Amino acid sequence: MYYVYIIRSVKDNKLYFGCTKDLKNRLLQHNTGRVVATANRYPFKLIFYECFINKEDAFAHEQWLKTGWGRNHIHKKLLKTLKSLGG
Repeated sequence: MYYVYIIRSVKDNKLYFGCTKDLKNRLLQHNTGRVVATANRYPFKLIFYECFINKEDAFAHEQWLKTGWGRNHIHKKLLKTLKSLGG
């Protein structure tokens, strides 16, 4: 399985979109500063994830989420979640 995930920085409330085969380990990496892209923004909370059987489908979906259309889709889909988290 491949996981497309969204985490939210507790420090600055910004979202990060990623894709991984091992979600638990990847979250640990984010929360211990071992991911260059997020090293100065941890701790993080997992707010959303999806599973894919196919690696290419997962990475394509991650890339789409990072577009304006994808971000708008997520903000609508997680409207109440993001409001409750202050974002």
